[in-house]
Amino acid sequence: MDSSRAGDPRYLERRVEGCTLEVHPTERALVVQYEVEATVLGEMENPMVGVRKECQKIIRLKSLNAHTDTSSLAQKVVAECRLIPSSKLREVEQLLFYLQNRKQSNAIQEKERFSPQDSTPYAGVELDEVASINSIDEYVELLYEDIQEKIRGATLIFQLARNPDNLEELIENEAALGALARVLREDWKQSVDLATTIVSVFFCFSSFSQFHGLVTHFKIGALCMNITEHELKRFDLWQEELQKKKKAYEECSENQNLKKEHEKSFRKYQSLLEKQEQLLRVALCLLLNLAEDTRTELKMRNKNIVHTLVKILDREDEELLLVVVSFLKKLSIFLENKNDMAESSAVEKLARLVPCDHENLLSTNLRLLLNLSFDTSLRSQMVQTGLLPKVSSLLADEAQRQLSMCILYHISVDDRFKSMFADTDCIPQLMKMVFDCGEEKMDVELISLCINLAANKSNAKVICEGNGLKMLMKRAVKLKDVLVMKMIRNLSQHNGPTKSLFLDHVGDLAAQISEEEAEEFVIECLGTLANLTIADLDWALVLKEYNLVPYLKDRLKPGSAEDDLILEVVIMIGTVSVDDSCAAMLAKSGIVPALIELLNARQEDDEFVCQIVYVFYQMVFHKATRDVIVEDTQAPAYLIDLMHDGNAEIRKVCNNTLDIIAEYDEEWGEKIQNEKFRWYNCQWLEMVENRPPDEAEEPFLYGEDGESFIGNRNLLERPDLFCSAEGILSADVSRRSSRTESWDRLDT
Repeated sequence: MDSSRAGDPRYLERRVEGCTLEVHPTERALVVQYEVEATVLGEMENPMVGVRKECQKIIRLKSLNAHTDTSSLAQKVVAECRLIPSSKLREVEQLLFYLQNRKQSNAIQEKERFSPQDSTPYAGVELDEVASINSIDEYVELLYEDIQEKIRGATLIFQLARNPDNLEELIENEAALGALARVLREDWKQSVDLATTIVSVFFCFSSFSQFHGLVTHFKIGALCMNITEHELKRFDLWQEELQKKKKAYEECSENQNLKKEHEKSFRKYQSLLEKQEQLLRVALCLLLNLAEDTRTELKMRNKNIVHTLVKILDREDEELLLVVVSFLKKLSIFLENKNDMAESSAVEKLARLVPCDHENLLSTNLRLLLNLSFDTSLRSQMVQTGLLPKVSSLLADEAQRQLSMCILYHISVDDRFKSMFADTDCIPQLMKMVFDCGEEKMDVELISLCINLAANKSNAKVICEGNGLKMLMKRAVKLKDVLVMKMIRNLSQHNGPTKSLFLDHVGDLAAQISEEEAEEFVIECLGTLANLTIADLDWALVLKEYNLVPYLKDRLKPGSAEDDLILEVVIMIGTVSVDDSCAAMLAKSGIVPALIELLNARQEDDEFVCQIVYVFYQMVFHKATRDVIVEDTQAPAYLIDLMHDGNAEIRKVCNNTLDIIAEYDEEWGEKIQNEKFRWYNCQWLEMVENRPPDEAEEPFLYGEDGESFIGNRNLLERPDLFCSAEGILSADVSRRSSRTESWDRLDT
């Protein structure tokens, strides 16, 4: 066509109008809305065709954080974006301030998808020309030429695809996408640049869910899996070849030719590695986007995607590692994938990346480790690979603190690993964080971890160093903080120097035992006091000064309070009953009958029964309380029945208590001995009582004077005539009457 003919278009005039600014609804970005009026001018600059189009530009603010100077950033945005007039500087600053303080939702913080704007995994081959959507057919024609022209054509199409505004127009050009898919399928092994560029085009489409069907239609996902597997095999061959040349050079160090050859091979290897990692990065980004569909993700798993990703964790490229770890994190929420990671020793490779300078990689890695830490065996691997001190050191990093505490909490759940925390700087940092909270509410992750660690003796010693215990007591009492008091209760259970520190705080704890305080707070205070088995502690003085006996007695009534509180009261009574004067005080107050009533009401609850029986065990050591228990109550009868309880701990405490009673009271001693005899020989006795004797058996069943053996107490002194509990007869005994039936018999 002769371009000099009059009327032919010669110029294109473009004007931008109507700039408006908004904040992005989900990301830290500004959205610039504007109109573009494009007019085609003729030779005489007369308008021939005019088009008006509404457009938008998204300005993503990656550097914006809580410490950013919004005024300086606003000036930079206005200076670099020609669409925004300088008159809108103040408006930009206000929008940036809003974005800076807007809380990001969990859905956005957990975003898995990679997009061309957020993280373009491949910048593309540099070209001097700028792509135009109107020339797409020309670019497609280049895909039918030689490799270099194919790379040029694919690169120009990639330039267009990086702008989301062009994607809908590109998707309508089926010939272009079909040609790209065909070239990728046929020629990807011939050129890494070509493969990377074409995969990058489809990656741009994969960043939007509505285009996933297109990518799947051309089977790009399956092709990317094949490319990834092939490149990993190539990497192994490169390393093997490089290793051979290195070995040859080391064996003949004087041979300079071998040295030069090795250096040349190493430079070539680094160049190839850089290009390969670009290809892997964009291919995995595309696969990660497609994995949004769980059915597609399952297909990837069937092709061993987990083992492939774990293998790449040995690389050094941080951007590639970020994609791999993000992918593994997404996969880790499914049990099968988690098991694959365990088989592939993923934890050991992830531990190598903690800590690292790449903040996003570190954060994503910690999230993956947190997902894996729900598995007991994987937690064990984390400890074995040395992650505990590494993650503990990250508590000082505010950005990683919460994730670190969650991982440490999961590790602290296992008793095997609790003591290891004492050898790290974890506990001092946690105590500093508790102190820094002041009177503000403490993060649940922080106090939960502290509660777990306080259950270990070595950790408790570190926690209480200096004024640790004093600080915790002050916070707990002042704020009525139940969780801090739970931590203190765990500290109080350890014998040794730690428990002695509580002598200074007994009064503070006892003062909290009242009806005015919240029940859950009182439970923890009572539990702490009950743990204080300290010889130097005058319990009688504490009970009198804080008038605790009436409170304890009132709470023993069934239904007077929650079961947890009643149980703590029983345990507390057991602790103070060690003291002779306390035991007497409690006996005079009528607590023993209250315990009997509670025992009858809670006879099916092993914990209640065991703790009440333990109180009786403590009380029978003291004459005053022993007389009350033996003479004025039916406690020994209950204990006799419980002597054969199914719970081993209850049987043990009952037998010890009955032995003491039998030693001091002859009548009860005989009853106890008879019951033991009856129980040990119950099978033989039942046989004798239920089977009519005949003449042949008389010499064995009766004595010479005709007196029956049954009921003859003198036989108790002849153990040689009967089998004991360890004998043959008792080996077949499986008798276990319910407590309810036995105690109904006792009551009647």
